[in-house]
Amino acid sequence: MTDLAKIPVTIITGFLGAGKTTLIRHLLRNPGGKRLAVLVNEFGTVGVDGEILRGCADEACPEEAILELANGCICCTVADEFIPTMERLLALPNRPHHILIETSGLALPKPLLKAFDWPAIRSRVTVDGVIAVADAEAVAAGLFAPLPVAAEAPNEHDTPLAEVFEDQMACADLILLSKADLAGEAGLAAARALIAAELPRPVPMLPVTEGVIAPAVLLGLEAAAEADLAQRPSHHDAEDGHEHDDFATLVVALPELAAPEPLLAAIERLARERNVLRVKGHVAIAGKPMRLLVQAVGGRVRSQYDRPWGAQDRRSQLVVIAETGDIDEAAIRAALGC
Repeated sequence: MTDLAKIPVTIITGFLGAGKTTLIRHLLRNPGGKRLAVLVNEFGTVGVDGEILRGCADEACPEEAILELANGCICCTVADEFIPTMERLLALPNRPHHILIETSGLALPKPLLKAFDWPAIRSRVTVDGVIAVADAEAVAAGLFAPLPVAAEAPNEHDTPLAEVFEDQMACADLILLSKADLAGEAGLAAARALIAAELPRPVPMLPVTEGVIAPAVLLGLEAAAEADLAQRPSHHDAEDGHEHDDFATLVVALPELAAPEPLLAAIERLARERNVLRVKGHVAIAGKPMRLLVQAVGGRVRSQYDRPWGAQDRRSQLVVIAETGDIDEAAIRAALGC
């Protein structure tokens, strides 16, 4: 790559818990000879995904090339945060060959695409492609389907959840149907059909499990997506701005726990009884030198000991994300035992 060549950028979008971070971890471990840089965005105030990705830092993507924007949506902080952060990546001593941007699960990718026309970066980068990650099992189960429209209200809008999901899929150059092992062949077929029915144009879809896919399939699409906005319609095209008032986050601090099982069961109940969409964070377990990483998407709860606490404070924190009307702070804290 010459110094005058534009650096390709891949935007990785998808709803909460779809598997974006897992996909990027796979790319960092299999860079295909490319020097990568990563910008990861978190909707809440506590960054979990950025910390996970920094654990994958190596020569191909050193820790200083993994930057994080927390407590906001990347599509709403273009001037104040996104552009300066991109300039930091472009100014790295070892110029990256390719930049990966992981949006928050609630971000709309189209406003971010528009940001690539800003004078500070438009001559230096191009959007190689927009990759949308869709949880095939959740899509097949109807999680992203809008509520039924009453006969007397034919103009009823989609749910906020459905609108965000549809905008993410409509902006994509490639859709990855994640968690294919959980969805099975029938689930994958159902997910394909449901997504295709909402797309404004044909978009290729590929199944993936644990984010494993050849990097060459994702990097090098040469879509120049920033110059193709008209083909990527959004529910929010007519709006001057983009608000996230439909969704809210709650950060819950927990004491050190004797065992993880009661907490994991409580998280599953929160999804079932209080419509919590996403829970993630790290928890300290008595007698365990390693952090317990907790990741929940709806009622599907996973946990693993990911790395030693070391000199880090053994502080347990969980980020809870739900639609605003479902965030009852007292009830959620009580359910989690704090």
